[in-house]
Amino acid sequence: MAIAHRRIGTGPVRVIVLHDWFGTSANWGSALDCLDPQGFSYAFLDYRGYGTRRDVPGRYDLPEIADDVLELADELGWETFSLLGHSMGGKAMQQVLVRAPERIEKLVGLAPVPAAPYAMDDAAHTLFHGAAEDPEKRRVILDLVTGNRASRHWVERMVAHSRDVSRPEAFAAYLASWQPLDLSSAVKGNTVPVLVLVGEYDLALTADVMRATWQAWYPNCRIRTLPGAGHYPPHETPVAFATEVEAFLRA
Repeated sequence: MAIAHRRIGTGPVRVIVLHDWFGTSANWGSALDCLDPQGFSYAFLDYRGYGTRRDVPGRYDLPEIADDVLELADELGWETFSLLGHSMGGKAMQQVLVRAPERIEKLVGLAPVPAAPYAMDDAAHTLFHGAAEDPEKRRVILDLVTGNRASRHWVERMVAHSRDVSRPEAFAAYLASWQPLDLSSAVKGNTVPVLVLVGEYDLALTADVMRATWQAWYPNCRIRTLPGAGHYPPHETPVAFATEVEAFLRA
């Protein structure tokens, strides 16, 4: 069965896009209207248990995402391609890189989770691992990662979207997969070109975190801070986000 996905553009630069823990292929804000459909071909994948694939059964882990990415690329006839991953999707794209390094042209990480285990103290562990069943915990996380700056209405809409389009068991299982997973030794020294985009007001995945992880492991990694944004630049600063992504991929 063909893997359902959202497609934007028919251009020569091929990109598979991986969403965050809360999102889907549709939850990229106004940035979807800012992408160049003549220069690029974007394929936005929903993970199993999410969005258009909410009813597709699975293990709900990062190796399974990597399997689906490579199967989708084969279905599209893309022997090589770039990857754009947001947050959890940034760690998932590294799983793809480990699986098939010869097929990956470039990586773009948007507030991407690093390859090492994501450290959590007891309070953070309770907050994150309780979010599958508790919408208030989802709200607190979203408020935190956007710098306590976003309107309550926007945060509540994001919470409602995440609850409506993902299965709680999938939401919980993906966290159990990406949080402890350690890919750092497998990616260290990989020379693939990498762009890491960080929101100025992201209180969790900061530029300092990226310098200590992504830039330490990938010798061809550059880090760019997006002013005026937190963890969700496609919603907060869509034009700047799309411009940075496409300039890097086009170069």
